[in-house]
This record gives sequence, structure tokens and C-alpha cells, in this order.
Amino acid sequence: MKTFLKPLTTEEETFYLRKCRQGDKAARDVLIERNLRLVAHIVKKYQGVDEDLDDLISIGTIGLIKAVSTYDMTKGSRLATYAARCIDNELLMMLRSRKKFSREVSLYEPIGTDKEGNEIHLLDIVEGKEQDITDQCIQKERILKLHVFLREVLSPLEYEVIKYRYGLFGEKELTQRVLGKRLGISRSYVSRIEKNAVLKLRDRFFSA
Repeated sequence: MKTFLKPLTTEEETFYLRKCRQGDKAARDVLIERNLRLVAHIVKKYQGVDEDLDDLISIGTIGLIKAVSTYDMTKGSRLATYAARCIDNELLMMLRSRKKFSREVSLYEPIGTDKEGNEIHLLDIVEGKEQDITDQCIQKERILKLHVFLREVLSPLEYEVIKYRYGLFGEKELTQRVLGKRLGISRSYVSRIEKNAVLKLRDRFFSA
């Protein structure tokens, strides 16, 4: 287990902050190193997410560096209080961006082809709103095929996850966290089920 240096005393912190404001890079490094324990403490709150611990520590450290660089002694709050908010914000921004990217990947991943050889994505079936009569018929055919494949290749739990994650068949779209609570499982487990289910659907569409 990684060991961290002891936090600075109030007097030491004030001394190094003043030196840092004067452009002393060594003082800045001391402030960062002696507050790494705070990063590790905050990262513990995020251990339930599907992220590597070292990655979380790295992102949290970026937040700490930003805090040391922008901290204003005249505001009255301690550096640790300000840094904790910066570390939290950095971690939350990273997790939100990863979640958005993961969502886009799963929605836009090809799961089959139409009669003309064009790729079909899950998003085409979930949100498609073609105006042409022929296109509407093709869309209905895709939806029917998806409905059959959902029942055919997915387990009951996978079916429920996909149905609520993508708001299929009139159901309200739910986040992984909310769906996990509804099903009595963790958010990370919902994420794994969703990814596996999308892969199953993609393979079934390609083999149809």
C-alpha cells in the first residue's frame, strides 16, 4: 500500500503557500506531495465505479495541482477544504465524460445491416423517425426483428437492462444507477450486463 507524507501543519502550510505565490516551484511541489493523502481519501468515495484505482488517483491529483495553483489565501478557507472541492470536481468531470462516451459507443455501434448493405445501429431502431412509407415499413421490420432478438438471445435480466437503459417499447429511459437500485444490483454490474447484451444483439443481427 502506498504511504503518504504527513500533512503540513498550519504554520508550514502558510509558509509554503507564500513561497509558492512568489513563484517557488519547490514550495509548490511540497504542497502537492503533502496533500496526496487527501486525494487518496476522496478517491475512496469512487471505488464503486468501473475505473482503475490508479487512474482515479491520477485524475484526483490533477485536481489537487489545480487547487494549489489557484488557491487564494485571502478567502479564509483552508487549502485542504478548497482542494477537496477541486479534486471532487475533477473526478466527477472525468466520470461524466467517460459515461457519455460509453453511451455513445454502445448506441452507435453497428448491430447489423439492412437489405441494401447499410449498417444498422441500435440508435436507428430506438430513435428512427423516417417519413417515407417504404422507410417506415423497413423501420417496423427492424423493430420487430429487434423485439424477437431481444427475447431470443438475451437472458431475462439482460432484456430488462436493455429495455430500461434505452427506453424501448414505451418504457422510460433510466440511468445505470437508478436501474441498479430498481433491480437490486450495483451500477457497475448493470454496466457489464448492458455491454454484454449489446454485443449479443450485434452478433445476432450480423448472423441473421
